[in-house]
Amino acid sequence: MTGGPGPEVVTVGETMVVMSPTDAAPLERADRLRLGVGGAESNLAIGLAGLGHRVAWVSRVGDDPFGRMVLREVAGGGVDVDSVALDPDAPTGVYFKDPRPEATGVHYYRAGSAASRLGPGALDDPRLAGARLLHLSGITPVLSESCRALVAHAVDDRPLRGALVSFDVNHRPRLWPADRAADVLRDLADRADIVLVGLDEAERLWGTADPQAVRRLLPRPATVVVKDGAVGATALPRTGPAVFVPALRAPVVEPVGAGDAFAAGYLSAVLRGLDHAAALRCGHVVAVRALAVPGDCAPPPRRRDLDGVVALTADGWAALDPVAAGLLDGLADGSADGGDLADGGYLVGGLAGGGDLAGDLADGGGTAVADDGGAHVGTGAAGPGNGRGSR
Repeated sequence: MTGGPGPEVVTVGETMVVMSPTDAAPLERADRLRLGVGGAESNLAIGLAGLGHRVAWVSRVGDDPFGRMVLREVAGGGVDVDSVALDPDAPTGVYFKDPRPEATGVHYYRAGSAASRLGPGALDDPRLAGARLLHLSGITPVLSESCRALVAHAVDDRPLRGALVSFDVNHRPRLWPADRAADVLRDLADRADIVLVGLDEAERLWGTADPQAVRRLLPRPATVVVKDGAVGATALPRTGPAVFVPALRAPVVEPVGAGDAFAAGYLSAVLRGLDHAAALRCGHVVAVRALAVPGDCAPPPRRRDLDGVVALTADGWAALDPVAAGLLDGLADGSADGGDLADGGYLVGGLAGGGDLAGDLADGGGTAVADDGGAHVGTGAAGPGNGRGSR
């Protein structure tokens, strides 16, 4: 934020380097990896920046090559990274994708990462003042006690005066099981203004698979958005009727990042002053583009396409074919995991000799199987991902 107006949106959370087999083989059989960048909050930041908003991302990364790579790639997506701290004493987090026919696994190496050292003071940067929206996720509070204090400070003390607070539940069972996460995430979500949650998350955390019941569990937010993957999404305002918009059907390459893309489309529409139905439609359109590429982020849709789908009748929306309508135009070869946004990614070859790298990373934490599974792999309904699809 060097000169010029401050950010319209602020996001805060961890972004990691992601390593993926180039041929979609399971990790134990891969011999080449593609390096990229992925994180729920920076994915959303890149999505909102692509939709024309001024966005700042707040975080910490290691003062190491991976940290500098993260900064370059997120900045390359049009996001302001001036409020990201370089930590000389803690590493940048890393995760590995493990593609398998039945699911995509993920192995995390993030314990003790630079981002786990984030705390409430991260939002005290005066350059963030004047933002209209502060976005958080349920991933951050599990990273450390200081990270949990940061999220609590954001929803309780509202350090960005006048900003709406949005909260994507983003439960990661392998980081903390439902019995430990349920009360914390419900309490934090209920103190936000806008909440996004997958119906599968709500069932896992709170034992309910009904959007109206989720709304009753979260009485305070102005709006709760419940995403039901391939079925659709429901906006439940504190006052007034619920609004449901069915998901679009389109080819699906990988679900990772679709939840963040949906959130970007939805929140962009909120910032533009659109109504609930229009905002849900925008979320679906941005998500369907993310589902059609092999990585976390896709180039944004054209504004005229978003305006066009907002203007459709209900019957027109129900009959909409995203491919025929040109909503997937411009994706071509897709955009892979984060790093591809700028320069096509980075390849790591010769894994037979890469054991030292794996061993060094293992010192930073354990492993976890991805929670996003293999939802919607192949050709099928392209919903916002049932709360899945971010790291």
